[in-house]
Amino acid sequence: MYLEFYGLRKAPFQITPDPDFLFLSPSHKVALGAIIYGIEERQGFVVITGEVGLGKTTILRSYLERVDPHQLRTICIFNANVSFEGLLKTLYAEFDLEYHTDDLFENVKQLHSILIQEYEQGRNVALIIDEAQNMPIETLSHLLMLSNLETSTEKLLQIVLIGQPEFENTLNRQELRQLKQRLVIHEKIDALTSQESLAYIHHRLDKVKTHTEPIFHHKAEALLIKASKGTPRVLNTLCTNALIAGVGYQEKPVSTRTVKQVTDNLLGTRRTSTGLHPWRYLFVALGILLLLCILWLSPIGKYITRPPMIPAARDMLLTRFKGFMPSWIQAKLPKSDPMVSPAPEPIAPPAPEPMAEPPEPIPPEPEPPVVSTSTQKPEDADPQPSTEQSDDPSRNGLQPEDIPEEPVDTEDNGFPLTISVSPGEDISDIALEIYGFANDELFDLIKQSNPNVEDLKSIKVGDKLLLPALPKALEKYRGT
Repeated sequence: MYLEFYGLRKAPFQITPDPDFLFLSPSHKVALGAIIYGIEERQGFVVITGEVGLGKTTILRSYLERVDPHQLRTICIFNANVSFEGLLKTLYAEFDLEYHTDDLFENVKQLHSILIQEYEQGRNVALIIDEAQNMPIETLSHLLMLSNLETSTEKLLQIVLIGQPEFENTLNRQELRQLKQRLVIHEKIDALTSQESLAYIHHRLDKVKTHTEPIFHHKAEALLIKASKGTPRVLNTLCTNALIAGVGYQEKPVSTRTVKQVTDNLLGTRRTSTGLHPWRYLFVALGILLLLCILWLSPIGKYITRPPMIPAARDMLLTRFKGFMPSWIQAKLPKSDPMVSPAPEPIAPPAPEPMAEPPEPIPPEPEPPVVSTSTQKPEDADPQPSTEQSDDPSRNGLQPEDIPEEPVDTEDNGFPLTISVSPGEDISDIALEIYGFANDELFDLIKQSNPNVEDLKSIKVGDKLLLPALPKALEKYRGT
Protein backbone atom coordinates (compact mmCIF):
# COMPACT_ATOMS: atom_id res chain seq x y z
CA MET A 1 0.00 0.00 0.00
CA TYR A 2 2.77 2.42 0.92
CA LEU A 3 5.38 1.16 -1.60
CA GLU A 4 4.19 3.28 -4.52
CA PHE A 5 3.47 6.35 -2.37
CA TYR A 6 7.02 6.41 -0.96
CA GLY A 7 8.75 5.06 -4.09
CA LEU A 8 9.92 1.71 -2.70
CA ARG A 9 10.57 -1.42 -4.75
CA LYS A 10 10.07 -3.79 -1.82
CA ALA A 11 8.88 -3.66 1.79
CA PRO A 12 12.03 -2.68 3.71
CA PHE A 13 11.00 -3.59 7.24
CA GLN A 14 9.62 -7.12 7.13
CA ILE A 15 10.08 -8.99 10.42
CA THR A 16 11.08 -12.24 8.68
CA PRO A 17 14.84 -12.94 8.74
CA ASP A 18 15.59 -11.86 5.17
CA PRO A 19 19.35 -12.17 4.44
CA ASP A 20 19.01 -9.56 1.65
CA PHE A 21 18.64 -6.89 4.36
CA LEU A 22 21.42 -8.24 6.57
CA PHE A 23 22.84 -5.44 8.72
CA LEU A 24 25.94 -6.22 10.73
CA SER A 25 26.67 -4.21 13.84
CA PRO A 26 30.03 -4.90 15.52
CA SER A 27 28.52 -7.58 17.79
CA HIS A 28 26.69 -9.15 14.80
CA LYS A 29 29.96 -9.33 12.89
CA VAL A 30 31.64 -11.09 15.81
CA ALA A 31 28.79 -13.59 16.12
CA LEU A 32 28.77 -14.32 12.38
CA GLY A 33 32.52 -14.79 12.41
CA ALA A 34 32.20 -17.21 15.33
CA ILE A 35 29.66 -19.32 13.43
CA ILE A 36 31.81 -19.44 10.29
CA TYR A 37 34.96 -20.31 12.20
CA GLY A 38 33.34 -22.88 14.45
CA ILE A 39 31.73 -24.80 11.56
CA GLU A 40 34.41 -24.58 8.91
CA GLU A 41 37.26 -25.27 11.32
CA ARG A 42 35.33 -28.17 12.92
CA GLN A 43 35.50 -26.82 16.49
CA GLY A 44 32.62 -28.95 17.77
CA PHE A 45 30.46 -26.56 19.85
CA VAL A 46 29.46 -22.96 19.09
CA VAL A 47 27.11 -20.95 21.35
CA ILE A 48 25.46 -17.66 20.30
CA THR A 49 23.17 -15.84 22.76
CA GLY A 50 21.17 -12.62 22.58
CA GLU A 51 17.84 -11.07 23.47
CA VAL A 52 14.68 -11.72 21.45
CA GLY A 53 14.61 -9.89 18.12
CA LEU A 54 18.30 -8.97 17.88
CA GLY A 55 18.89 -10.96 14.68
CA LYS A 56 20.47 -14.25 15.81
CA THR A 57 18.53 -16.33 13.31
CA THR A 58 19.08 -13.77 10.53
CA ILE A 59 22.88 -13.97 10.65
CA LEU A 60 22.73 -17.77 10.82
CA ARG A 61 20.52 -18.02 7.73
CA SER A 62 22.62 -15.49 5.87
CA TYR A 63 25.61 -17.79 6.38
CA LEU A 64 23.80 -21.00 5.48
CA GLU A 65 22.46 -19.53 2.24
CA ARG A 66 25.99 -18.75 1.09
CA VAL A 67 27.43 -22.18 1.85
CA ASP A 68 27.83 -24.84 -0.84
CA PRO A 69 25.45 -27.70 0.13
CA HIS A 70 27.94 -30.18 -1.34
CA GLN A 71 30.44 -29.11 1.30
CA LEU A 72 28.12 -28.67 4.29
CA ARG A 73 25.05 -30.67 5.29
CA THR A 74 22.95 -28.70 7.81
CA ILE A 75 20.34 -30.18 10.12
CA CYS A 76 18.17 -27.52 11.81
CA ILE A 77 16.19 -28.15 15.01
CA PHE A 78 13.70 -25.32 15.58
CA ASN A 79 11.79 -27.10 18.37
CA ALA A 80 14.47 -27.56 20.99
CA ASN A 81 12.09 -29.09 23.53
CA VAL A 82 12.92 -32.61 22.41
CA SER A 83 14.36 -35.71 24.07
CA PHE A 84 17.75 -37.07 23.07
CA GLU A 85 16.08 -40.07 21.44
CA GLY A 86 13.88 -37.72 19.43
CA LEU A 87 16.99 -35.80 18.41
CA LEU A 88 18.63 -38.99 17.17
CA LYS A 89 15.53 -39.88 15.17
CA THR A 90 15.69 -36.48 13.47
CA LEU A 91 19.33 -37.06 12.55
CA TYR A 92 18.52 -40.51 11.18
CA ALA A 93 15.69 -39.05 9.09
CA GLU A 94 18.05 -36.44 7.58
CA PHE A 95 20.32 -39.27 6.43
CA ASP A 96 17.37 -41.34 5.15
CA LEU A 97 18.00 -44.09 7.69
CA GLU A 98 15.55 -46.11 9.75
CA TYR A 99 15.66 -46.08 13.51
CA HIS A 100 15.71 -49.82 14.26
CA THR A 101 16.54 -50.22 17.94
CA ASP A 102 15.93 -48.52 21.27
CA ASP A 103 19.51 -49.15 22.33
CA LEU A 104 20.90 -45.63 22.71
CA PHE A 105 24.56 -46.54 22.42
CA GLU A 106 23.95 -48.72 19.38
CA ASN A 107 22.17 -45.85 17.64
CA VAL A 108 25.01 -43.43 18.44
CA LYS A 109 27.53 -45.97 17.13
CA GLN A 110 25.63 -46.27 13.84
CA LEU A 111 25.45 -42.47 13.57
CA HIS A 112 29.23 -42.39 14.02
CA SER A 113 29.64 -44.64 10.97
CA ILE A 114 27.42 -42.34 8.89
CA LEU A 115 29.40 -39.23 9.88
CA ILE A 116 32.66 -40.92 8.93
CA GLN A 117 31.25 -41.60 5.48
CA GLU A 118 30.31 -37.91 5.15
CA TYR A 119 33.83 -36.92 6.25
CA GLU A 120 35.45 -39.23 3.71
CA GLN A 121 33.34 -37.60 0.99
CA GLY A 122 34.67 -34.19 2.03
CA ARG A 123 31.38 -32.98 3.50
CA ASN A 124 30.97 -31.36 6.90
CA VAL A 125 27.83 -31.82 9.04
CA ALA A 126 26.36 -29.08 11.24
CA LEU A 127 23.54 -29.51 13.75
CA ILE A 128 21.80 -26.13 14.34
CA ILE A 129 19.63 -25.92 17.47
CA ASP A 130 17.55 -22.72 17.70
CA GLU A 131 15.90 -21.54 20.94
CA ALA A 132 18.35 -23.73 22.85
CA GLN A 133 17.11 -22.36 26.18
CA ASN A 134 14.06 -24.64 25.75
CA MET A 135 16.09 -27.85 25.44
CA PRO A 136 15.76 -30.23 28.45
CA ILE A 137 18.80 -30.58 30.70
CA GLU A 138 18.98 -34.33 30.03
CA THR A 139 19.12 -33.78 26.26
CA LEU A 140 21.84 -31.16 26.64
CA SER A 141 23.93 -33.47 28.80
CA HIS A 142 23.70 -36.23 26.16
CA LEU A 143 25.04 -33.87 23.48
CA LEU A 144 28.48 -34.81 24.80
CA MET A 145 27.98 -38.23 23.21
CA LEU A 146 27.56 -36.57 19.81
CA SER A 147 30.53 -34.27 20.44
CA ASN A 148 32.71 -37.33 21.01
CA LEU A 149 32.10 -38.49 17.45
CA GLU A 150 35.42 -37.48 15.95
CA THR A 151 38.50 -38.59 14.13
CA SER A 152 41.93 -38.37 15.64
CA THR A 153 42.19 -34.74 14.55
CA GLU A 154 38.74 -33.31 13.79
CA LYS A 155 35.13 -33.28 15.00
CA LEU A 156 32.68 -35.05 12.73
CA LEU A 157 29.58 -33.12 13.92
CA GLN A 158 29.51 -29.36 14.53
CA ILE A 159 26.80 -28.30 17.02
CA VAL A 160 25.60 -24.66 16.99
CA LEU A 161 23.43 -23.66 19.97
CA ILE A 162 21.50 -20.40 19.57
CA GLY A 163 19.50 -19.13 22.56
CA GLN A 164 18.34 -16.25 24.67
CA PRO A 165 20.37 -14.92 27.65
CA GLU A 166 18.76 -17.35 30.07
CA PHE A 167 20.51 -20.18 28.21
CA GLU A 168 23.75 -18.92 29.77
CA ASN A 169 22.26 -19.60 33.21
CA THR A 170 21.34 -23.10 32.06
CA LEU A 171 24.92 -23.80 30.99
CA ASN A 172 26.13 -22.79 34.47
CA ARG A 173 24.22 -25.62 36.11
CA GLN A 174 26.30 -28.20 37.96
CA GLU A 175 25.07 -31.13 35.86
CA LEU A 176 26.22 -29.40 32.66
CA ARG A 177 29.73 -28.48 33.79
CA GLN A 178 31.32 -31.02 31.40
CA LEU A 179 29.34 -29.63 28.48
CA LYS A 180 30.41 -26.06 29.32
CA GLN A 181 34.05 -27.13 29.29
CA ARG A 182 33.60 -28.30 25.68
CA LEU A 183 32.27 -24.91 24.51
CA VAL A 184 35.13 -23.60 22.42
CA ILE A 185 33.28 -20.54 21.04
CA HIS A 186 30.69 -18.50 22.93
CA GLU A 187 29.60 -15.06 21.67
CA LYS A 188 26.81 -12.66 22.64
CA ILE A 189 24.85 -10.28 20.37
CA ASP A 190 24.15 -6.84 21.90
CA ALA A 191 21.31 -4.41 21.22
CA LEU A 192 21.96 -1.69 18.65
CA THR A 193 23.22 1.67 19.79
CA SER A 194 21.47 4.87 18.67
CA GLN A 195 23.98 5.38 15.85
CA GLU A 196 23.68 1.73 14.79
CA SER A 197 19.87 1.94 14.84
CA LEU A 198 19.94 4.99 12.56
CA ALA A 199 22.33 3.21 10.20
CA TYR A 200 20.02 0.17 10.29
CA ILE A 201 17.01 2.25 9.12
CA HIS A 202 18.98 3.92 6.33
CA HIS A 203 20.55 0.60 5.27
CA ARG A 204 17.17 -1.03 4.74
CA LEU A 205 15.63 1.97 3.00
CA ASP A 206 18.61 2.40 0.68
CA LYS A 207 18.17 -1.20 -0.46
CA VAL A 208 14.70 -0.47 -1.90
CA LYS A 209 14.38 3.30 -2.51
CA THR A 210 14.05 4.59 -6.07
CA HIS A 211 14.98 8.16 -5.12
CA THR A 212 17.13 10.10 -2.67
CA GLU A 213 14.41 11.92 -0.72
CA PRO A 214 14.13 11.14 3.00
CA ILE A 215 11.30 8.81 4.05
CA PHE A 216 11.22 9.86 7.72
CA HIS A 217 11.73 13.27 9.24
CA HIS A 218 14.99 13.25 11.20
CA LYS A 219 13.13 13.89 14.49
CA ALA A 220 10.76 11.04 13.66
CA GLU A 221 13.78 8.77 13.18
CA ALA A 222 15.07 9.76 16.62
CA LEU A 223 11.71 8.88 18.15
CA LEU A 224 11.67 5.49 16.39
CA ILE A 225 15.17 4.72 17.65
CA LYS A 226 14.32 5.67 21.22
CA ALA A 227 11.13 3.59 21.23
CA SER A 228 12.81 0.48 19.77
CA LYS A 229 15.55 0.37 22.46
CA GLY A 230 18.00 -1.09 19.95
CA THR A 231 15.94 -4.16 19.01
CA PRO A 232 15.82 -4.62 15.21
CA ARG A 233 12.55 -6.58 15.26
CA VAL A 234 10.77 -3.80 17.20
CA LEU A 235 12.31 -1.20 14.91
CA ASN A 236 10.95 -3.07 11.87
CA THR A 237 7.44 -3.15 13.35
CA LEU A 238 7.45 0.55 14.25
CA CYS A 239 8.80 1.64 10.86
CA THR A 240 6.25 -0.45 8.96
CA ASN A 241 3.32 0.97 10.92
CA ALA A 242 4.70 4.50 10.62
CA LEU A 243 4.82 4.14 6.82
CA ILE A 244 1.24 2.86 6.76
CA ALA A 245 0.06 5.77 8.94
CA GLY A 246 2.05 8.21 6.83
CA VAL A 247 0.14 7.14 3.73
CA GLY A 248 -3.11 7.78 5.59
CA TYR A 249 -1.99 11.31 6.46
CA GLN A 250 -0.38 11.78 3.00
CA GLU A 251 2.90 12.80 4.60
CA LYS A 252 6.25 13.04 2.88
CA PRO A 253 8.36 12.56 4.90
CA VAL A 254 6.65 10.82 7.80
CA SER A 255 6.25 13.35 10.63
CA THR A 256 7.13 13.13 14.29
CA ARG A 257 3.45 13.44 15.22
CA THR A 258 2.59 10.33 13.21
CA VAL A 259 5.48 8.34 14.69
CA LYS A 260 4.45 9.42 18.21
CA GLN A 261 0.95 8.15 17.57
CA VAL A 262 2.28 4.83 16.26
CA THR A 263 4.62 4.27 19.21
CA ASP A 264 1.87 5.13 21.69
CA ASN A 265 -0.51 2.65 20.07
CA LEU A 266 1.95 -0.22 19.66
CA LEU A 267 4.02 0.11 22.82
CA GLY A 268 1.27 1.36 25.15
CA THR A 269 3.13 4.53 26.11
CA ARG A 270 0.03 6.72 25.87
CA ARG A 271 -1.08 8.01 29.24
CA THR A 272 -4.58 6.94 30.09
CA SER A 273 -7.05 8.52 32.50
CA THR A 274 -8.33 5.26 33.94
CA GLY A 275 -6.87 6.06 37.32
CA LEU A 276 -4.08 7.63 39.30
CA HIS A 277 -0.98 5.96 40.57
CA PRO A 278 -1.35 5.12 44.26
CA TRP A 279 1.31 7.61 45.35
CA ARG A 280 -0.62 10.46 43.70
CA TYR A 281 -3.46 10.06 46.16
CA LEU A 282 -1.10 11.27 48.89
CA PHE A 283 -0.41 14.53 47.07
CA VAL A 284 -4.11 15.03 46.42
CA ALA A 285 -4.83 14.56 50.12
CA LEU A 286 -2.02 16.92 51.13
CA GLY A 287 -3.27 19.55 48.71
CA ILE A 288 -6.75 19.39 50.17
CA LEU A 289 -5.39 19.58 53.71
CA LEU A 290 -3.22 22.61 52.92
CA LEU A 291 -6.16 24.36 51.26
CA LEU A 292 -8.31 23.78 54.33
CA CYS A 293 -5.57 25.10 56.62
CA ILE A 294 -5.21 28.28 54.52
CA LEU A 295 -8.96 28.85 54.55
CA TRP A 296 -9.09 28.31 58.29
CA LEU A 297 -6.31 30.79 58.97
CA SER A 298 -7.52 33.39 56.44
CA PRO A 299 -9.86 36.31 57.35
CA ILE A 300 -12.82 34.46 55.91
CA GLY A 301 -12.20 31.55 58.25
CA LYS A 302 -14.29 33.14 60.96
CA TYR A 303 -17.35 32.91 58.73
CA ILE A 304 -16.95 29.18 58.24
CA THR A 305 -18.91 26.99 60.58
CA ARG A 306 -16.45 24.80 62.40
CA PRO A 307 -17.97 21.54 63.59
CA PRO A 308 -16.43 20.05 66.70
CA MET A 309 -13.72 17.44 66.15
CA ILE A 310 -12.56 14.72 68.46
CA PRO A 311 -9.30 16.08 69.96
CA ALA A 312 -7.52 12.76 69.58
CA ALA A 313 -8.38 12.54 65.90
CA ARG A 314 -7.38 16.17 65.34
CA ASP A 315 -4.02 15.70 67.06
CA MET A 316 -3.38 12.57 65.02
CA LEU A 317 -4.01 14.42 61.72
CA LEU A 318 -1.87 17.42 62.66
CA THR A 319 0.96 15.14 63.82
CA ARG A 320 0.95 13.12 60.59
CA PHE A 321 0.74 16.03 58.16
CA LYS A 322 2.55 18.81 60.02
CA GLY A 323 5.87 17.82 58.44
CA PHE A 324 4.41 18.43 54.96
CA MET A 325 3.11 21.92 55.78
CA PRO A 326 5.13 25.04 54.92
CA SER A 327 6.84 26.66 57.89
CA TRP A 328 4.69 29.80 57.66
CA ILE A 329 1.56 27.68 58.15
CA GLN A 330 3.12 25.73 61.03
CA ALA A 331 3.96 29.03 62.75
CA LYS A 332 0.33 30.14 62.61
CA LEU A 333 -1.07 26.94 64.07
CA PRO A 334 -2.22 27.81 67.61
CA LYS A 335 -1.15 25.60 70.44
CA SER A 336 -4.68 25.56 71.80
CA ASP A 337 -7.51 23.78 70.06
CA PRO A 338 -8.67 26.08 67.24
CA MET A 339 -11.23 23.71 65.84
CA VAL A 340 -13.17 22.79 68.96
CA SER A 341 -15.74 25.17 70.34
CA PRO A 342 -14.74 26.67 73.69
CA ALA A 343 -15.66 24.29 76.45
CA PRO A 344 -18.36 25.67 78.73
CA GLU A 345 -17.44 26.53 82.26
CA PRO A 346 -17.67 23.54 84.57
CA ILE A 347 -20.98 23.42 86.29
CA ALA A 348 -20.55 23.91 90.02
CA PRO A 349 -22.00 21.26 92.26
CA PRO A 350 -25.57 22.10 93.25
CA ALA A 351 -25.80 24.18 96.39
CA PRO A 352 -27.28 22.36 99.37
CA GLU A 353 -30.73 23.36 100.42
CA PRO A 354 -30.81 26.07 103.10
CA MET A 355 -30.59 24.43 106.46
CA ALA A 356 -33.18 25.17 109.04
CA GLU A 357 -32.12 27.73 111.56
CA PRO A 358 -30.14 25.84 114.16
CA PRO A 359 -31.26 25.93 117.73
CA GLU A 360 -29.51 28.22 120.06
CA PRO A 361 -26.15 26.89 120.97
CA ILE A 362 -25.85 25.41 124.41
CA PRO A 363 -23.58 27.47 126.60
CA PRO A 364 -20.69 27.60 127.25
CA GLU A 365 -19.85 27.14 123.54
CA PRO A 366 -20.05 30.61 122.04
CA GLU A 367 -17.77 29.87 119.04
CA PRO A 368 -19.42 30.07 115.64
CA PRO A 369 -19.74 26.74 113.81
CA VAL A 370 -17.31 27.75 110.99
CA VAL A 371 -14.16 29.86 110.94
CA SER A 372 -12.88 31.38 107.66
CA THR A 373 -9.56 29.97 106.41
CA SER A 374 -8.63 32.96 104.29
CA THR A 375 -8.94 36.00 106.58
CA GLN A 376 -9.30 36.34 110.34
CA LYS A 377 -12.57 38.05 111.29
CA PRO A 378 -12.45 40.78 113.91
CA GLU A 379 -13.55 39.74 117.34
CA ASP A 380 -16.45 42.18 117.21
CA ALA A 381 -17.75 40.90 113.83
CA ASP A 382 -21.36 39.98 113.54
CA PRO A 383 -21.61 36.34 114.68
CA GLN A 384 -24.75 35.79 112.60
CA PRO A 385 -23.92 33.19 109.90
CA SER A 386 -23.83 34.45 106.29
CA THR A 387 -26.44 33.22 103.84
CA GLU A 388 -24.05 33.47 100.82
CA GLN A 389 -22.62 30.28 99.38
CA SER A 390 -18.92 30.02 100.13
CA ASP A 391 -16.27 28.58 97.82
CA ASP A 392 -14.83 26.67 100.74
CA PRO A 393 -16.35 23.18 100.84
CA SER A 394 -16.25 23.14 104.62
CA ARG A 395 -18.48 26.20 104.75
CA ASN A 396 -21.11 24.42 102.66
CA GLY A 397 -21.27 21.50 104.99
CA LEU A 398 -19.40 19.20 102.55
CA GLN A 399 -16.17 17.41 103.20
CA PRO A 400 -13.46 17.49 100.45
CA GLU A 401 -13.78 13.76 99.80
CA ASP A 402 -17.54 14.22 99.13
CA ILE A 403 -16.92 16.54 96.16
CA PRO A 404 -16.90 14.56 92.87
CA GLU A 405 -13.85 14.93 90.59
CA GLU A 406 -14.57 17.45 87.86
CA PRO A 407 -15.61 15.35 84.85
CA VAL A 408 -14.28 15.71 81.33
CA ASP A 409 -16.82 17.17 78.93
CA THR A 410 -17.97 14.10 77.01
CA GLU A 411 -20.26 15.88 74.57
CA ASP A 412 -17.57 17.78 72.67
CA ASN A 413 -14.80 15.16 72.64
CA GLY A 414 -16.96 12.19 71.53
CA PHE A 415 -16.33 9.94 74.54
CA PRO A 416 -17.22 7.31 75.50
CA LEU A 417 -16.23 5.89 72.08
CA THR A 418 -16.85 2.36 70.79
CA ILE A 419 -14.31 1.05 68.26
CA SER A 420 -13.65 -2.21 66.43
CA VAL A 421 -10.10 -3.63 66.46
CA SER A 422 -8.54 -3.47 62.97
CA PRO A 423 -5.94 -5.89 61.57
CA GLY A 424 -2.44 -5.26 62.91
CA GLU A 425 -3.63 -3.12 65.85
CA ASP A 426 -2.88 -3.76 69.52
CA ILE A 427 -3.99 -1.87 72.61
CA SER A 428 -0.92 0.42 72.47
CA ASP A 429 -1.66 1.43 68.87
CA ILE A 430 -5.28 2.19 69.75
CA ALA A 431 -4.33 4.23 72.81
CA LEU A 432 -1.74 6.28 70.91
CA GLU A 433 -4.16 6.96 68.06
CA ILE A 434 -7.16 7.95 70.20
CA TYR A 435 -5.63 9.42 73.38
CA GLY A 436 -2.17 10.44 72.16
CA PHE A 437 -0.32 8.38 74.82
CA ALA A 438 -0.19 4.89 76.29
CA ASN A 439 0.66 3.73 79.80
CA ASP A 440 -0.50 1.26 82.45
CA GLU A 441 -2.86 3.76 84.11
CA LEU A 442 -4.68 4.27 80.82
CA PHE A 443 -4.82 0.50 80.22
CA ASP A 444 -6.38 0.01 83.67
CA LEU A 445 -8.98 2.67 82.86
CA ILE A 446 -9.86 0.96 79.56
CA LYS A 447 -9.97 -2.43 81.30
CA GLN A 448 -12.50 -1.11 83.82
CA SER A 449 -14.75 -0.04 80.94
CA ASN A 450 -14.42 -3.43 79.26
CA PRO A 451 -14.88 -6.08 81.97
CA ASN A 452 -15.70 -8.69 79.33
CA VAL A 453 -12.15 -8.50 77.94
CA GLU A 454 -9.88 -10.82 79.88
CA ASP A 455 -6.56 -9.44 78.61
CA LEU A 456 -6.19 -6.20 76.66
CA LYS A 457 -2.89 -7.46 75.22
CA SER A 458 -4.71 -10.39 73.58
CA ILE A 459 -7.43 -8.50 71.72
CA LYS A 460 -8.36 -9.86 68.31
CA VAL A 461 -9.46 -8.35 65.05
CA GLY A 462 -13.14 -7.39 65.22
CA ASP A 463 -13.27 -7.12 69.05
CA LYS A 464 -15.35 -4.19 70.32
CA LEU A 465 -13.78 -1.83 72.88
CA LEU A 466 -15.47 0.94 74.85
CA LEU A 467 -13.01 3.81 75.29
CA PRO A 468 -13.89 6.08 78.25
CA ALA A 469 -13.19 9.77 78.67
CA LEU A 470 -9.94 10.74 80.36
CA PRO A 471 -10.13 11.98 83.95
CA LYS A 472 -8.18 15.07 84.90
CA ALA A 473 -5.48 12.93 86.48
CA LEU A 474 -4.52 11.43 83.10
CA GLU A 475 -4.92 14.56 80.95
CA LYS A 476 -1.31 15.51 81.75
CA TYR A 477 -0.07 12.53 79.73
CA ARG A 478 -1.82 13.55 76.49
CA GLY A 479 0.61 14.15 73.68
CA THR A 480 3.62 12.78 75.66
